[in-house]
Amino acid sequence: MLNTPLISTSKKKEKCVLVGLISQNQNKEKTEEYLDELAFLAKTAGLKTMKVFEQRLPTPDNKTFVGKGKLEEIRTWIDINPVDAIIFDDDLSPSQVRNLEANFKDIKVLDRSLLILNIFSQRAKTDQAKKQVELAQYQYLYPRLTRMWTHLSKQKGGVGMRGPGEKELETDKRIVRDRITFLKKKLEKIDKQSMTRRKERNRLVRVALVGYTNVGKSTLMQVLAKADVFAENKLFATIDSTVRKLVLGNIPFLLTDTVGFIRKLPTTLIESFKSTLDEIREADILLHVVDISHPSFEEHIDVVNQTLTDIGASDKPTILVFNKLDLYQPESEDGLDDHLATEEDLQKNLARLKSSYLSKNTENVVFLSATEKENIAELRSILLKTLSEKHFDIYPNWDPKQNPLYDWQGEVNWEESEG
Repeated sequence: MLNTPLISTSKKKEKCVLVGLISQNQNKEKTEEYLDELAFLAKTAGLKTMKVFEQRLPTPDNKTFVGKGKLEEIRTWIDINPVDAIIFDDDLSPSQVRNLEANFKDIKVLDRSLLILNIFSQRAKTDQAKKQVELAQYQYLYPRLTRMWTHLSKQKGGVGMRGPGEKELETDKRIVRDRITFLKKKLEKIDKQSMTRRKERNRLVRVALVGYTNVGKSTLMQVLAKADVFAENKLFATIDSTVRKLVLGNIPFLLTDTVGFIRKLPTTLIESFKSTLDEIREADILLHVVDISHPSFEEHIDVVNQTLTDIGASDKPTILVFNKLDLYQPESEDGLDDHLATEEDLQKNLARLKSSYLSKNTENVVFLSATEKENIAELRSILLKTLSEKHFDIYPNWDPKQNPLYDWQGEVNWEESEG
């Protein structure tokens, strides 16, 4: 028998280090929380975090983001522990990227926005989503093209070139501009087709699931729609919007699962995903899903509300859905409970939260666990009330027995999925 060593064909997992600043606008606790989220983003992108570096600076260094001492510390550590990428928690300017790449040769230098764009490119499945992500990538890349060329003095002439020729940088900027124009035209065409489909659905009330990324929107949609919707414990598991036609209390409606929001979301993504976000803008009712077990859930609510304001969708009837009740660990005299909630704990937590300020500050609020299907009935009850008000505004003389789109018993007999 030959002693031939086996060659692994599995893809090697890339390693990375993370870098964040404790600044005048961001204390140590907040920086560590952002870096934890950045590590989760890195894991979602397929990277393994080996080390986290923090530095206290009033503002980022204009040249290298961090100071000279911290830069040397990172370089020394990487010399001993080789990594594939170094990721910064804030956006880097073109000059910062250029200087950092000069310091960390053969190591990819990424910032938070570029990492998120990378995840979106991995997750995009439909033609529309792929083009949206590609457009966002080119819009991000365009002002940073200066860092990609070391041969700018070279010129080339030829057919279509002006004067003595164009520099490589100018040529590539023109290519990127042309690609951006091409993608925008393609997306405009797709957007018109999507708009036509949405107009055809105008006779039905539309409900959109919104929220911070990884709060359980897709899992909740699985429960409500009783359908196989992709859900995963990773950030941005859902990129392509998914629509299901449902019936609740003999009232037909459309339920849409949308892309999650996140802190420091690249503006190019918001611009590129315009047609996907139109599903939110044109919705009649929003289900704002929140991870009640997350220590910063209140900030997540603020991030989502601000994003909704930015896209012009903040004035819609909203049901605040606090999810992951099964993972909620209330503070006690001894600090946080260190065990997962039992059925008895779930009921105690539910009673406690219902009497808290969270219930009193919002008209429509419900606490539930989508994975455990706990308290789903209350959500259905609140949703039915809101649906009824909206539906009978559209059809004041509507007779459910005459509606041909569903069985009289209320069983769903159709559904639709789209990108």
